[in-house]
Amino acid sequence: MFTKQELIRFQHCDPAGIVFYPRYVEMINATVEDWFAEAIGFDFAKIHVEMQSAIPVVSLQVDFRAPCRLGDLLQLELQVERLGTSSVQLSIVASIDRDVKFAARVNLVHISKEDYRPRPWPYAMRNSIGLHLE
Repeated sequence: MFTKQELIRFQHCDPAGIVFYPRYVEMINATVEDWFAEAIGFDFAKIHVEMQSAIPVVSLQVDFRAPCRLGDLLQLELQVERLGTSSVQLSIVASIDRDVKFAARVNLVHISKEDYRPRPWPYAMRNSIGLHLE
């Protein structure tokens, strides 16, 4: 399981003093990006520029369970649920002291920037992702 922490900052909060929900989606994306760089060994610059590929989100489901407030330290945990030929399904759970604040399921697909069509994962990337399957 890949984990990271996110400090809830003023920039994340709305006038009600809680995290504005689109900021959670940005945190999800940052977690995915960090996971690719740190755990898989392929950062987004390499994927998008050097390899001329992309890994867009094709579906996203987020269940909000409890609000987060300024100063909270959120723990995000990412797990690989399913690995397909050109896709991957990830689970991300965010909590504070084991109190779940939101849970997300993200489906990504590997595409070529040449025609924006799905392509099988490159061998090394697929092997690395496979090591993280539940």
